[in-house]
Amino acid sequence: MNLDALIELQDIRVRFPAKYNWLGKPKGYVNALNGLDLNIMRGETLGIVGESGCGKSTLAQLLMGLQKPSSGQLLRARSDGSWFGSGMQMVFQDPQSSLDPRLPVWRIITEPVYVQKHNSVSERRQLAEGLAEQVGIRKEYLDRLPHEFSGGQRQRISIARALSSEPDIIVLDEPTSALDISVQAQILNLLVELQRQRNLTYVLISHNVSVVRHMSSRVAVMYLGQIVELGPAEKVLTHPQHPYTRLLLDSVPQAGRSLEEGQEDKKGELPSNRNLPQGCFFRERCPFAGDGCHMPQDLRVNLSGAAVRCHRVS
Repeated sequence: MNLDALIELQDIRVRFPAKYNWLGKPKGYVNALNGLDLNIMRGETLGIVGESGCGKSTLAQLLMGLQKPSSGQLLRARSDGSWFGSGMQMVFQDPQSSLDPRLPVWRIITEPVYVQKHNSVSERRQLAEGLAEQVGIRKEYLDRLPHEFSGGQRQRISIARALSSEPDIIVLDEPTSALDISVQAQILNLLVELQRQRNLTYVLISHNVSVVRHMSSRVAVMYLGQIVELGPAEKVLTHPQHPYTRLLLDSVPQAGRSLEEGQEDKKGELPSNRNLPQGCFFRERCPFAGDGCHMPQDLRVNLSGAAVRCHRVS
């Protein structure tokens, strides 16, 4: 057990009934997470990347306590090091739909505190003013409703709300994808500055490799409910070791390169998670598949310090 870890996931599996028979019993399952092992370390930004259907959203729900594992262990740490329940908050992708349109901003920001501690109105108002100042919202705007703010301002309000209960970990679910390109950098820089000031721990879920590269200290690459590569962001995103990570990075559009370039190795789409592939999950799409790929692959640390789920990588 790692004392620097805030959360440990040990062989986590999550599956959902795909459909039911006439008796109401499950008839087949969707396998969302398939043997996930992961530590979230204090003070880091852990980037989670992978194509749609790889299990990122299920992992976020699991961390937030909205989904229970079907099997495996999820251990949470207190700030004093004991294993119990640590504070979790989330910044959602769409700030407009994640804020209650009926509440003034000061109440939205302090809603987690009210639910947990039932602080007085004056205490909550004072807290809201301090957090608003930190995220760049003027305190005279705190009595306004969410629709009176721009998208970037609403995301700042969402960040302030996440900070109000002083959580151990904040899950950032595509925090800039719904914003104008001119505002995205401002929000990312705000998150980086708040992390520096408060020693925050982030779990960043994003399709945007550039955002992950800018924010993350470590990166976990997910494929069909498993982590196939995990390591320092610079190593994973610059010198990927797993064939799927290479394919994922090659699919990112780059200036001066046609959309077809770098796609030669791609074979088909993500397999169905109702009937999991035998052996290596990536075998049917991998250009390097060979005899050893019919066996299940373990996540092993290689010479570069990254953990890779591939027997070919040493």
